[in-house]
Amino acid sequence: MNLTNLAELKTYLKLAGLKPNKNLGQHFLIDDKVLNEIVETADLNIIDNVLEIGPGLGVLTQELSKYAGNIVAVESDNNLAEILTHYCLKNLLVINDNFLDFDLAKMPKGYKVIANLPYNITSAIFRKILDNSNRPSQIVALIQKEVAERIVAKPGKMSVLALSVQYFAKPRIISIVKPESFWPRPKIDSAIIKIDVYNKPAFDTDTKKLFRLIKAGFGEKRKMLKNSLSGGLSKDTKFMVEILSKAKISLSSRPQELSLEDWRRLYGICETKKII
Repeated sequence: MNLTNLAELKTYLKLAGLKPNKNLGQHFLIDDKVLNEIVETADLNIIDNVLEIGPGLGVLTQELSKYAGNIVAVESDNNLAEILTHYCLKNLLVINDNFLDFDLAKMPKGYKVIANLPYNITSAIFRKILDNSNRPSQIVALIQKEVAERIVAKPGKMSVLALSVQYFAKPRIISIVKPESFWPRPKIDSAIIKIDVYNKPAFDTDTKKLFRLIKAGFGEKRKMLKNSLSGGLSKDTKFMVEILSKAKISLSSRPQELSLEDWRRLYGICETKKII
């Protein structure tokens, strides 16, 4: 059965007594061109170990199985997980679990993440994958266009999400995917994003302290950084002015204007002063 054919997909779901689960953010991919582009972007070979998150009915899973060595598919929906096991793919292991509870230590070193990610937990998924001792070598994901644009943002439009990805990896948008490539159709555009994960983060830090600092800065992002940091770190504004000056950061800066390099300098001074 061709699951990218809408009529056949609907028939399959009806026979299985299933329908898309809005609570899980399920939008089934029905576009062969997009499917092929995801697989081509991943550049798979027989030695690759793949982690697929939220495989749904397995339209991407079946394509991945043709090229990858092994696939671990983590699916939270009990019925969909059962369907995946019926494909009897020799290189597929189906795990019926919420991905946010899945232990990434079970994956081999250097694995790749390839997935059509559930819209409602995309940011949480990236945080879990990247802030982990067993990070993948690469991520190829189909996600909301807006989220993809936030991830690849430059100074002026930075966010906690952008910094949390760019600290660990180099992201780029491959292409934009229109709503008609899915069923049911989402109300927004999507994007294929490729994220090449560094062997080690962009610079050495205590990651928890770094992101405590970043989150303090973004706590009130409409305010100037000296004020948001003052409130977020419970420090006097005059003291934060001194810190920003030492870090060579403009006193009129707002958090979204800082580059990762700016945060590196700011972190170093805050760590020396023991204020994070």
